Amino acid sequence: MSDPVATARTTETSTSAGTRMRDGLRTIWIVWKRELIRFVRQPARIVTSLAQPVLFLFVLGVGLTPLVGQSGGFDYKKFVFPGVVAMTVLSTAIFSAVSIVWDREFGFLREMLVAPVSRGSIVMGKTLGGATIATTQGVIMLVLAPFVGVRLTPLMVVEVMGACALMAFGLTAFGVFVASRIRKMEGFQIVMQFLLLPMLFLSGALFPLAGLPTWLSVLTKLDPVAYAVDPLRRAVFAAQDLPAVATARFGAGVELFGHVLPVGEEVLVVAVFALVFLALAIRAFARTE
Repeated sequence: MSDPVATARTTETSTSAGTRMRDGLRTIWIVWKRELIRFVRQPARIVTSLAQPVLFLFVLGVGLTPLVGQSGGFDYKKFVFPGVVAMTVLSTAIFSAVSIVWDREFGFLREMLVAPVSRGSIVMGKTLGGATIATTQGVIMLVLAPFVGVRLTPLMVVEVMGACALMAFGLTAFGVFVASRIRKMEGFQIVMQFLLLPMLFLSGALFPLAGLPTWLSVLTKLDPVAYAVDPLRRAVFAAQDLPAVATARFGAGVELFGHVLPVGEEVLVVAVFALVFLALAIRAFARTE
C-alpha cells in the first residue's frame, strides 16, 4: 500500500515547483515588458543609438573607400556594413543595462529585490528585454543595405536576425553583470566607454582580421565580440556573390591556432560567453542588498 503522507508530500512538492515556475515566467515577462515600454517611451534614445552607426557607415565608409579601393566591385562600404550592424547591437545591448543603475539610484531596484520572486527571473527579464531591443535596433539597420549596394535575401535576413539575437543576449548579460557591481550612473558610463571601444575596434567590425601584426591578432582573438561579428559578416557576404579577389581581400573568418573557425564553433563561443555572464549576473544579484 502506498503511504498517504508520502503521496501528499510529493503532490505538494510538485505543486510548489509548478507555482514557482509560473511565478518565475511571469516575473520574466513583466520585467521584459517594462524594458520595452521604457525604450519605446524614449524616442531620443532610439535616434541616438542609430546615429553613430549611420555616421560610421556613410561618413567613414565613403571617406575610406577611395583609400581602401575596390576588389571586383566590392568596396569598403559593403565590407563595413555588417560591422555597423554589429556596432548597433553592441552599443544598444551594453547600455540597456544602465536601467539597473538608474533603478538602484531611485530605489526601485530595492523594491524589486525584496519582492517574493526569484532574482534570477529578474536578471533573465532584464537580459531578454535588453537583447530584444538591441536585436530590433540591429535589424532596423538592414533598411540601409540598398543604399550601400548590399543585396538582401530572405535567408540573409533570417541569419542576420539570429546572429544579432545571440550577440545581443551575450552582451546584455555582460552589461547586466557590470551594472550589478556599480552604484552610480557616472561610474557605469565611464566603465562602459572604457570597455565598449576596445571591444568594438578589436572585433574586426571596421577592418579585416587577416594579415594583422601578431600582437594585434592576439588581442582580436581575446575579444568575444569578434566571434559574434564574423558570423554576421559571413551571412551578409554569402548573399553578395563575392568575386574571388574580393574574398581574398575582405574575406571573413577568425583564425585560431592555425584553424579558421566555422560558424558553428563561433556561435558556440558566443553562447558560452552569454551563459557564463548570465550566471555571473544572477550570482551578483543574489548577493545584492
